Amino acid sequence: MAITTMARALGAAVALWAGLASAEPVLKLATLEGGTVTWELDTITHYGLDTAAGFTLEVMPVAGKSASSVALQAGEVDAIVTDWLWVARMRAEGEDYRFIPYSKSVGGLVVRPEAGLSTLADLKGKKIGIAGGPLDKSWLILQAWAQKEAGFDLAAETEQVFGAPPLIMEAALSGEVDAAINFWHFQAKMEAAGMTTLLSVAEAASDLGLDPETPLLGYVLRGDFVDQNPDLTAALAGASRAAKDKLATDEAAFDRLRPIMRAKSDAQFEALKAGYRAGIPSAAAVDLEAADRMLGLMVELGGAKLMGPARTVPPGTFLSY
Repeated sequence: MAITTMARALGAAVALWAGLASAEPVLKLATLEGGTVTWELDTITHYGLDTAAGFTLEVMPVAGKSASSVALQAGEVDAIVTDWLWVARMRAEGEDYRFIPYSKSVGGLVVRPEAGLSTLADLKGKKIGIAGGPLDKSWLILQAWAQKEAGFDLAAETEQVFGAPPLIMEAALSGEVDAAINFWHFQAKMEAAGMTTLLSVAEAASDLGLDPETPLLGYVLRGDFVDQNPDLTAALAGASRAAKDKLATDEAAFDRLRPIMRAKSDAQFEALKAGYRAGIPSAAAVDLEAADRMLGLMVELGGAKLMGPARTVPPGTFLSY
């Protein structure tokens, strides 16, 4: 009797071990609650693109960008989405993080048609609303463009109002500010409401000798996680690319996302969809020379306050699959 009981217990233990051994690994990712990254993540989980790649994606919503980076640094999650310039700075400071390209979407400077502003030079003496702070990368690139192409100091000759993206959008639509620099998805909503883009960050970057195809945002993982889980890291990249391929061509896949996109009109929905698709980066490896040029400009404009000790792109920053 005792032998039978022991055999059953051993059999149950073996079955449990086998179940655990065959269970898919879980990858935990923190992202801004309600942000545009959730469109891709929701597509991955809804269509089982994670399980098809051999893992389970677990999403942890956070209240802000700083909260996600804190969660990553504390080891509470395996990945976040942020810009590669942060990764470059952290690597230059001795911290090991790696970057998988996610999006090349950037915003621009938008105005109301009735404001009568047709060039950046027309902004002299005007008020500009800027999403983020004085070191916002789009704001820095537009300053550099104004100095090079129009010969004036955009920061010195305008008044700036810094704030959260929704507040900047409302201030621009109401005329409280004369122009606005906002993140791409808010810019899409502003354009859907009738505002026009005076200068896109992509156009300004190109004029400055930068490559607008360089992806700015990406999935960021700790180096030790990547080294210990190379297959899982590759699986995340594969699931992301599969979601992008689906959203690039499948109208029904985007229609399904509409409730979480917070589009208030058909025009907004179409603008947001077009913006996401335009931001899908190439599957090719990141051009390191182009990335170095972008980092150099950020160092020139933002200095150590923005880039810390980074002066060139540290080796190992970008992952490609």
